[in-house]
Amino acid sequence: MANTEREKLFTESPPVPTEQWEEVIKVDLKGADYERKLVWRTGEGFNVRPYYRAENLEGIKFLGSQAGEFPYVRGTRAHNRWHVHQTITVNCPKEANAEALKLLNAGVDSLGFEIAKEGFTAADLETLLAEIHIPAIGLVFSGKGMGDLAEAVIAKLEKEGIAADADVAFVIDPIVKGLSQKGCFCSPDGAKCFERIASLIKKTAAYKHIRIVTVSADIFANAGSTIVEELAFALSAGNDYLARLTDAGLMIDEAARKLRFSFAVTSNYFLEIAKFRAARMLWANIVKGYNPEKDCAGKMMIHASTSRWNQTVYDPYVNMLRGTTEAMSAVIGGVYSLEVTPFDASFETPTEFSKRIAHNVELLLKHEAHFDQVVDPAGGSYYVENLTQSIATEAWKLFLEIEEKGGYTKAYEAGFIKERVEASAAAKDKAIATRRQTLLGANQFPNFTEVAPKEITEAAVTREAAEGNVLTPYRGAMAFEAMRLHVDRSGKEPKAFMLTCGSLAMARARAQFSCNFFACAGIRVIDNTFFKSLEEGVKAALESKAEIVVVCASDDDYAEVAPKIKEMLGGKAILVVAGAPACTPELEAQGITNFINVKSNVLETLKFYLKEMGI
Repeated sequence: MANTEREKLFTESPPVPTEQWEEVIKVDLKGADYERKLVWRTGEGFNVRPYYRAENLEGIKFLGSQAGEFPYVRGTRAHNRWHVHQTITVNCPKEANAEALKLLNAGVDSLGFEIAKEGFTAADLETLLAEIHIPAIGLVFSGKGMGDLAEAVIAKLEKEGIAADADVAFVIDPIVKGLSQKGCFCSPDGAKCFERIASLIKKTAAYKHIRIVTVSADIFANAGSTIVEELAFALSAGNDYLARLTDAGLMIDEAARKLRFSFAVTSNYFLEIAKFRAARMLWANIVKGYNPEKDCAGKMMIHASTSRWNQTVYDPYVNMLRGTTEAMSAVIGGVYSLEVTPFDASFETPTEFSKRIAHNVELLLKHEAHFDQVVDPAGGSYYVENLTQSIATEAWKLFLEIEEKGGYTKAYEAGFIKERVEASAAAKDKAIATRRQTLLGANQFPNFTEVAPKEITEAAVTREAAEGNVLTPYRGAMAFEAMRLHVDRSGKEPKAFMLTCGSLAMARARAQFSCNFFACAGIRVIDNTFFKSLEEGVKAALESKAEIVVVCASDDDYAEVAPKIKEMLGGKAILVVAGAPACTPELEAQGITNFINVKSNVLETLKFYLKEMGI
């Protein structure tokens, strides 16, 4: 018979104080430095502990709030039903309409239309939106001629009597998108732009679900910024809009409700969840500083798109996995709408297959994983709550620094924003080059046999040079990809031979490391299990006609075997030692100068060997 009495479990286990945990950890570390071994210093400027406990929540003020309550950390709504968004480039309105109807039948419930041509007419708009039941979905318009298009869309909605029910947003963004692309406004201080924006806001004042301005924060992330910078810059730009619009005579409640924020979401899973939670809290407090009539004016409407920065053109199907984890971060973080970037967007016009997979990621998260059934599932996590607080603290510091410089516009025009983003991008580039940051398929675990297909062009892997005070998007893998594409298209097939000897365990481990190392440049690797004698290994290496021979052994073996191998090779191949043995100075004195290990700058080292081989 089942025991139906309620019992308290684990009552025999008394609580363990933090001090006791720490004592055990220190014993396990065996004298190693606690901070260096276990504390993670993020690129965002704060430390992350190896574990968190209830006591780490002390002093966090937002914990008592619920979803839909100020400051909206846990969400602006009492549910987590986000919109599945996909963007269509509009060259031909009729073709775009056909694609839109197809997407709606496939489960998409938010459509983005990027207008690619000038002079988009009211007739074009009618064709584009034919047979689309506008009140049932979300619509976002971007691209060329947004001011005129917004007027046309609003007129259509009013004519059809659906303006009050329509969920429509426009990507009108002179402060972020305009400045980042051009370095300046289209008119002195953007006066004409803001007059137009104010006019559109007044015209749509009665329509709660029409958003005129989109703060394009994804630009920062895709140019290499940190998460904290993306958030701080977005908040600062949003505040600039509020200041300009209220100065123009709009009430804060009117202005704030017309803003929408678009963020990128990267593979930094937990930090991205925390970012969205911190964003809502900080924005709510910024708006509250303007004394709105209602707190709900400070609800941040967040759209997210999975990052383009960390996509790769080699091993591109990995981008599907990146998009999935990034989408999870976004929906756990409570975004209003989400677009998963097709896995092939970095090197070709997305195919029907890639677009279907992209929106199916979201549909799977909704209908199979049921992520839409839980509001703020990360809420209460000691770790995530602390990350939220840390990101909010650092972003607020940077926000205040920008405000001291006169706000976002003045800070941008002075070059501050670009300098910060470029510095962060350079730090990321170095981390990728040294493998402190991994991009699968590019700088780590490449597909050994992959050769670039014709779809991958030089333009797809070439980082555009920034000219003037503008932000230039790029992908973190580009430097590795350009190197590998150069090898693929060189007409040569350089080879690296693994000469494994000595200790079997160390030989195999170092051979695996070395294979991954050289394959990142498209160098064909010849792996070997083990050679019983050096003579056997060198003979096989020479017969393979490999340009590089990598000796893989233990540190204790290198002092004896490396000089012998060098002598037997007789300069017929580049000799590389896998590791950083203590005998390195002795080996260098004997003319052995090539070493690869976990501290190597992989990118620069591979470029060096390619140059040595005449590639």
